Amino acid sequence: MQKIRLRYAKRGRLRFTSHRDVARAFERALRRAGVPMAYSQGFNPHPKISWIGAAPTGVASEAEYVEIQVVTPVDPDRLAAVLDAALAPGLDILEAVTAGPGGLADRMEASDWRVELPGVPPGELRAALDRLLAEEHVEVERLTKDGRRTIDARPAVIRAAVESADDAPRGVGLDMSYPERSCGILRVVVRQTTPAVRPDDVLSALRVVAALEPPVPAKATRLAQGRLDDEGGLSDPLALDRQAGLG
Repeated sequence: MQKIRLRYAKRGRLRFTSHRDVARAFERALRRAGVPMAYSQGFNPHPKISWIGAAPTGVASEAEYVEIQVVTPVDPDRLAAVLDAALAPGLDILEAVTAGPGGLADRMEASDWRVELPGVPPGELRAALDRLLAEEHVEVERLTKDGRRTIDARPAVIRAAVESADDAPRGVGLDMSYPERSCGILRVVVRQTTPAVRPDDVLSALRVVAALEPPVPAKATRLAQGRLDDEGGLSDPLALDRQAGLG
C-alpha cells in the first residue's frame, strides 16, 4: 500500500465546519474522485485516513494535514487535483506527497497563528501582549464537555508579536469591515501541548493580564505547523517526504 500525505486549507465560511463534518466531506470526495482507498478489516470497514491535529471549529487554516492509504500507486499531484475538484470551495488541497519514513504527527511541535482582532487598536494589543509575555504563568478557564477546566496558557506561547496588515501572508486577507488602525493583528507561535493551547486560550490570557476585551469575535488562521527551530520558527513537515521522493 502507498501512503499519501496531504496539506489542505480550511477557508471562508468553512472555518465554522466541525472536524467531523470535514472528515465526512473528505470521505465523500475520495469516493467521488475514484481514489483506490485501503480499508480497515472487520465488520464495519473504514477508509484508512489519519488526521493530524485538526484545527478547532471556527478557526481557518492554511496548514491542515491528513494521511491516506491507497491500495494501488497513484501520482500525488494528480490525486491532489482530482480531490480538490471533488471538495467544496473552502476545503482546498494545497499539496500531496508520497509519505517517507517517520510519522507525520511527530513533526508537529507547534502552530503559527494569525489572529485578527477587529475593534482593538494595535497599540492597545501591543501593550496587552507585553504584559502577557512578562508573565511566567497565566491560568485561564476553558469550557469543556466535562465542565470548566483551568489551564496554564503562558508556557505554550513560544513567541508573539503585533503585526501590520501589510504583513499578511498571501491568501490571508484582513477583515475590512474595520479600519486598519482599529484592527490589531496578533501573530503567535504556540507549542502543541497536552492539553492543547488554542488561539482563544491566548486571547483569554490577554484578558486576564490586561483586561483586553475585543468588541467582536476574533478571526484566527493557522498559517503553519511543524517542528520548532532554534529561533522559534517552524520547519515544513512535508520536507522530509519530498526529499525521500527525490532520492
